Amino acid sequence: MRLFLCLLVITALSACNLVYKQDVQQGNVLDEDNVAQLELGMTKRQVQVLLGSPSVQSPFHANRWDYVNTFSRRGGDPIKRVLTLRFEDERLASVEGSFLEQDTVAAEALRRMQAPDDAPIQDLETLRREN
Repeated sequence: MRLFLCLLVITALSACNLVYKQDVQQGNVLDEDNVAQLELGMTKRQVQVLLGSPSVQSPFHANRWDYVNTFSRRGGDPIKRVLTLRFEDERLASVEGSFLEQDTVAAEALRRMQAPDDAPIQDLETLRREN
């Protein structure tokens, strides 16, 4: 009887999802306000200051930058967002990709992870001067 109860408990527990799974955010985390500030004609340096370094910068396609981001909620299927920038003569010529579509799941998660008054630490010396 005890063996039967042990097997029943083990079977019941294995059916439960007791393993904690956290949200996973990978790749370039782009701020929607910064993406909205992109303008055709910006230099590569201006774009890099605004958005940071691209995830993919192919040596074969020097005029194409890809910012790739994936987000998966608690072990679910990942949501992939891509922002592709194309340059002509070192100036931004086109902006395309799925990042421009409304993807509220990832956007909400990013907003929750970063409170509006939290500023990223840019420089240790600046932080020391503020305190």
